[in-house]
Amino acid sequence: MPDHGPRRRVIGVVDSDSFVKWGAATLSRATDWDVDLVLIESDVSATDRQVDIALLHTAFEGRSVRRLTLRQLIAFVGSERPDGVFVSTRGPVAEVVISELLALGRTTRPVLLTGLPGISIPAKWKGIFLRAQADVFILHSHREVAAYRELAAEHGVEPAFALATLPFLAVAPTRPPAVDVDPAPRTRVVFAAQATVPADRGDRLRIISWLRTLANRHRDLDVVIKVRGLAGDPQTHHEHFPFDTLLTGPIPTNLRVATGSMAVHLGHAAGLVTVSSTAAIEAVAAGVPVIVLDDFGVDPALINSVFEGSGLLASKDELMAARFRHPNEDWLQQNYFHPEEEDDWIERSEVAFAARDRGVLPIRPRARQSRGGMLRTGWERRRAFGRADTSVLGTVAFVIGRPIQIARRLVRRARGIRPAERRPIPSRRLEPIEPEPTMRAPRGARHRTAR
Repeated sequence: MPDHGPRRRVIGVVDSDSFVKWGAATLSRATDWDVDLVLIESDVSATDRQVDIALLHTAFEGRSVRRLTLRQLIAFVGSERPDGVFVSTRGPVAEVVISELLALGRTTRPVLLTGLPGISIPAKWKGIFLRAQADVFILHSHREVAAYRELAAEHGVEPAFALATLPFLAVAPTRPPAVDVDPAPRTRVVFAAQATVPADRGDRLRIISWLRTLANRHRDLDVVIKVRGLAGDPQTHHEHFPFDTLLTGPIPTNLRVATGSMAVHLGHAAGLVTVSSTAAIEAVAAGVPVIVLDDFGVDPALINSVFEGSGLLASKDELMAARFRHPNEDWLQQNYFHPEEEDDWIERSEVAFAARDRGVLPIRPRARQSRGGMLRTGWERRRAFGRADTSVLGTVAFVIGRPIQIARRLVRRARGIRPAERRPIPSRRLEPIEPEPTMRAPRGARHRTAR
């Protein structure tokens, strides 16, 4: 890398648990930069416990993370004048933060880096237009970069997409390790839960039933339902049916719900199972065999179409037999396991830093073309930050807009208009689930949180 003089200073801005993990892990790879991390307040900002877990195995482990409101963040960046700001937040928050930082002025505003964490196939227009004004837009596979460039071109925008190996992949093997060199016993089966996939309560109860059967058949295995947060914890996506509230009745002693670091769980794992989660990619990198359940279908709405051709898709029958799999090697190159020397996000960032130094860093146009003027701006700000938004504009927009929103929902309900059904038709016939016992186990028996 060329010598640009003093080390660049970059401030990372994070909010929910998954974005804390991704932002911290990504910035930890920028070893030639001086990096700091702050958390912007919103209704889904990670708790202190979630932040501590997310920072494990990153350059920020053990460090305190300052919590700032939007107003405090803009003032902080304006006074510190870093070379760059890495916006690792949910899309609505990212849009507001990027817009506010651009308003600092062409000569004083920082280079704006952002991106999408985890699996981002299929490409989604909303993911682009909320971050379209960023100078560097990070994705994690050649397949993702190609798909997002095509989608952006269809809408007439040109975000600066860049490639970065998923930061959770410390090692990316091209084949299963011949020898397990980890001295820790690998007797754990980890189910990587997601907040929205599958969304249906019955489907989530089916998963619990299968895991219960697995635990009963294989008493030597420690079956763990790994969740990002327990019921009531803030998360990136709202979880209507948390697994820790669904796991009731008689529970095998070797079945439990746990939080904690995925890397720690994988260190003890004999296998990982999920419907769709970036944890499957982490497991592949760690040499842990995987099952991606296809009983609910393979569909973009389930965020599992990326696993077609991987060799990891399998049914509940394979799970209950504990027959986990390693991926096909020809799938790896285009899907997250390219050589790290092909990453270009640092190089593209340095080019943007140099353009900023010369005063020629362009301001990209907004992709959102919405009506409503200032009130619409205030409404979007309030939706992004929730109760953490105390601006006059946001409050006025909420007072005016909230009754309208409620009225529209009531009209749709009265007319029998429902939101578009997102759940795909199952690819297999799913058996009816057995009724759960009405008796609830004591709370201590229902889950034990990993520390």
